[in-house]
Amino acid sequence: METQPQTTFEHSIRVTWGDCDPAKIAYTGRLPWFALDAINAWWEEQLGGDGWFEMELDRNVGTPFVRLEMDFRSPVTPRHRLVCRVWPVKLGETSITFRVDGMQDGILCFSTRTVSVFITADKFTKQAPPEDIRDIVQRHIAAAV
Repeated sequence: METQPQTTFEHSIRVTWGDCDPAKIAYTGRLPWFALDAINAWWEEQLGGDGWFEMELDRNVGTPFVRLEMDFRSPVTPRHRLVCRVWPVKLGETSITFRVDGMQDGILCFSTRTVSVFITADKFTKQAPPEDIRDIVQRHIAAAV
């Protein structure tokens, strides 16, 4: 897997009792949600506004997921904030790959690798990313090398 760059974006999530199962750890299904929330926060930080919501409605750019990989390392609990470190690792002609590492109290809890495809939202057809988005993503990928 990719090495985490030093300039990685961090998104903090408060894990609550309601996120947990009877074993007192976060439901497995919540972990992808946490990762996707962190990616959305990355988009918000880079583009301003409301991340995916604004991209979809105001810019007519969608990024549906076509792949999600997740490795589980340590349980996520409400004891500590979940710090999700997010960075793009690859930009294709019509796709983007992100990595998210979820950490609690300095311990890696999970890693994800996601692939999304850029689409024209109202037509649901593949497209290249808009130039401003391509420039932002390429800067982050170059900084990670």
